[in-house]
Amino acid sequence: MGSALHSGPRKKSASSNPLVLHGRHFGRTVFALCNYPALLTSGILRLEELQDTPIEDYPADVRQEHRVFIELVNSYPGLLDHLMNGEDEDIVHVGELMGKGASGARGNNTKTLKSAVLEWLVPRGQAVIPPLARNIKSDRGFNHKVTGTLLCPAGLDWSNAETKQSLKSGETAVRGDQWPMFLYAGYVYDSEDPWKGLLRSLFGFKHVFTSPSSVDKEPKTMRSGNAYLHGMKMVTKGSLAYIAMQVRFSLSSSSVFSRTDTVTNSENFYHSILDLLEDPEESQEVVDLMIWWTRRVFPNSSSSQRGVSKNSALAKIREKQAALRDRVPTTSTT
Repeated sequence: MGSALHSGPRKKSASSNPLVLHGRHFGRTVFALCNYPALLTSGILRLEELQDTPIEDYPADVRQEHRVFIELVNSYPGLLDHLMNGEDEDIVHVGELMGKGASGARGNNTKTLKSAVLEWLVPRGQAVIPPLARNIKSDRGFNHKVTGTLLCPAGLDWSNAETKQSLKSGETAVRGDQWPMFLYAGYVYDSEDPWKGLLRSLFGFKHVFTSPSSVDKEPKTMRSGNAYLHGMKMVTKGSLAYIAMQVRFSLSSSSVFSRTDTVTNSENFYHSILDLLEDPEESQEVVDLMIWWTRRVFPNSSSSQRGVSKNSALAKIREKQAALRDRVPTTSTT
């Protein structure tokens, strides 16, 4: 059976309740595209297996799935006890409710971003030429100069006629791990330093998490925003990957969101960004990125003030501590 993190949530109608609402937020901020009933079922079973086999001995995809499971049960007080003491039907039902929430949130954001994204394509006061329809996407993607430029894979030159024609005709397939130019600050990609500006030009975050009115200015109130309602005070890795996926889809010519759509490759794209942000080897760049975002979206949060200057005494102390930890002992016992 495939990983629960690569499967769509089951559909089942249910009235809105705390589990549905929690699923909406969890999908936006931690993990968006998974089969929640399967995730909870396999997670409970694996807890028993871990008594004999440590999680480190499992393949990378299983370790990731288990991490998401632990985050999910820890994020909802009493959930794990309820699942451990309940029946199999309870686990499936809870998963279906959370999956309903995550799927509903994704659908709502897809719908609202479809028209909202047009406001961010060019500087305010300028018009998109030729005009783009707000509710029809067939003229977007590589069919339009503006959206084509933003979606063009980093490293390719959209101004090159052959490249443009190849992308427009589909001769050059755009895979999910080929990141578009709109992810880079100033839409500039440096092949010598691929981290430079990455994920620092991602419009749409405030629209989803604070309020549509906060995109261009501070709103009078943020109490109706998703972040406020769920006590969110800092940007998460999952939320950045989620917004990147949503904006990429809104710029595309595809009319219906589908994980398995071979044109947009939304699932692979989402996973590729999340994989980078969760890579321990990239931890320093990721920490800097999270602080950069939190300061812009949640400037009053204590989390936005926790950055450490690279040349400060604290930074030097931490560098020395890291060097000592990594040092290989030179003495040996006989």
